[in-house]
Amino acid sequence: FHATQAIVFTSGTTGKPKGAQITFGNHYFSAMGSAARIGVLPQDRWLVCLPLYHVGGLAILFRSLLYNTVSALMDAGGGFQPADIMRRIAQEPVTLVSLVPTMLWRMLDAGFTDPAHLRLILLGGAATSVELIERSRRLHLPIVTTYGMTEAASQVATLLPEGVYTRPGSVGHPLMFTQVEIVRPDGSSAVTDEIGEIVVSGPTVMRGYFDEQDDQKLADGRLHTGDLGHLDAEGALWVVQRRSDLIVSGGENIYPAEVEQILRQHPEVADVCVVGITDAEWGQKPAAAVVRTETSDLTEADLIAYARSHMA
Repeated sequence: FHATQAIVFTSGTTGKPKGAQITFGNHYFSAMGSAARIGVLPQDRWLVCLPLYHVGGLAILFRSLLYNTVSALMDAGGGFQPADIMRRIAQEPVTLVSLVPTMLWRMLDAGFTDPAHLRLILLGGAATSVELIERSRRLHLPIVTTYGMTEAASQVATLLPEGVYTRPGSVGHPLMFTQVEIVRPDGSSAVTDEIGEIVVSGPTVMRGYFDEQDDQKLADGRLHTGDLGHLDAEGALWVVQRRSDLIVSGGENIYPAEVEQILRQHPEVADVCVVGITDAEWGQKPAAAVVRTETSDLTEADLIAYARSHMA
């Protein structure tokens, strides 16, 4: 139960890979907590559109095994194609689907409507914009917003559709077995509605990082996320900002320091700063402010071509 099932790599704002050791017990308690929040039906069929190297995709497989329900895998060979997902949902009795907000945005652009058999759309990996919530509300889509992370075996807090539309911006209460605290910089507990660091504890929290030197985020089993948020008077979580320097674009983590390091290697770049800018479709987009060397005639196209050949 306490044995490591998978080492799922995440990263800090420095871009240094960190292998989170996820145990069988982490998966089990995550599955039970999710079931208690969103329910399980014998006919459930969960469409897996997220990559299995992300804990969000991997967790669905373990949940289906524990629930004795069906996981339906998308063919990842063609990449993300809204039409393919929409066709699978329409033609099969899909009841659940997990998406990042950018995926749903593109599906709506492609004409997605809610089939009667789809009971929940779980949105995670990045903040759900007010614009996307409003588009979904007009179509009566059953969207569920979640806050989670690799180190906590996926979901930490989840808000059901009725709450999403009446309290946009909240991610709901922590799941069963999971505790969420808000702490001040000095480590003391914040009061209601006071913004501080989100600290997560409970049996879904990872065993530790593969490299023990990275375990400074864990103290007495409490995971210091680096994310900022507050708890309201009812104990629901509101996430104000993900890790301070981290850019979350389309559910993928982009580390400014890593991008800056690569761009600075170009011989005609004197300095560069990478930041995230708000985008309705992607959540955030990375933007680079570049200072060229004095004799340079470097163009945007030149730098983009260079970046494509040097970064993932």
